[in-house]
Amino acid sequence: MKSVMGIISLQEDKGLIRELTDRRAVESLPFAGRYRLIDFTLSSMVNSGITSVGVMLPTAPRSVLDHLRSGKDWDLARRHDGLFYLPAPQEEELSRLGDLKNFYHNLDFFEHSAQKYVLLASGSFVYNIDFSDLLRFHQNTGADISMVYHVATEEETGHDVVLETAQNGLVTDIAEKPAVYDGSKVSLAVYLMERRIFVEMIRYTYEHGGQDLLMDGIIRRAADYNIYACEHDGYVAHIDSTASFFKSNMDSLRPEIWEELFMGDHPIYTKIKDEAPVQYKGTAAVRNSLIANGCIVRGEVGNSIIFRGVTIEEGVKVKNSIIMQHSTVHAGSLLENVICDKNVVISKEKWLKGAPNYPLIIAKNTVI
Repeated sequence: MKSVMGIISLQEDKGLIRELTDRRAVESLPFAGRYRLIDFTLSSMVNSGITSVGVMLPTAPRSVLDHLRSGKDWDLARRHDGLFYLPAPQEEELSRLGDLKNFYHNLDFFEHSAQKYVLLASGSFVYNIDFSDLLRFHQNTGADISMVYHVATEEETGHDVVLETAQNGLVTDIAEKPAVYDGSKVSLAVYLMERRIFVEMIRYTYEHGGQDLLMDGIIRRAADYNIYACEHDGYVAHIDSTASFFKSNMDSLRPEIWEELFMGDHPIYTKIKDEAPVQYKGTAAVRNSLIANGCIVRGEVGNSIIFRGVTIEEGVKVKNSIIMQHSTVHAGSLLENVICDKNVVISKEKWLKGAPNYPLIIAKNTVI
């Protein structure tokens, strides 16, 4: 896989998850107690043997840069290749919408790369994939572009890309749909192609008025390319809404999903923070929950995810909730179906409750 350059695009639409992404990119959202969403795509690339990864930064990149830093935690702090940051265009260049302008304004990076192939992926998916299987599939089929999809097992809403394929994997139709149904082949926004094809696609599409790489570069020009797709049959979640963020975090509490994502031969790496182990005091009662390092628990926690440095005081009941870093829940409070962003303080004897499919969200740095 050293012949493959990885590109992670951080251009997810924030419209359906804006409460949590006001000051951060979707891809830097905390996940499962200690990870960020971008960790899954980046770790999958590294575990597949890719040693050159470019990150297409959003217009507000601070949270991404703070998390990834030099790439050391993913073994990408290298003398040759390693992790590269590709900046967004300047403000005066933002009049054209879509992600295509970001690729076009970094075209010299792609043109001077030593790798033969480009693996383009979104950073807003949760999965654990060995991309070396995709490279073999791409080479065996002789495709111009290879994609990855999963088969939906239930109805899902959101702006998903649905594929139709022949028996040999040849893509016969690509469409963006607001909802998908059981049995639909849903794209994981992963595209593998030769670098020359990628550069030609970016240059031609942008210079002919295109705005979006998928819509204008691939879907509308599908007849120009030989496109194949292969299936990933493992766990997949697309984080494009508050509901999907909450559901996928709750999914990580299921042992079979946790084992598939985190306990196999291909670990998910993240930024290392050395903190003390969790302190469970005498009044603590915890079941089916993820509790990160640095927490102090004196109350009851059930079916919840508690991030680093959180304090749960005595008499507190937390159910089906997500509490992010360095928050404090004071004595006598009850939280159910709640997402607390970072540095939230819940004062004594407050009862907060959301719906199971639409959690109550407490914004960062809020005191209640």
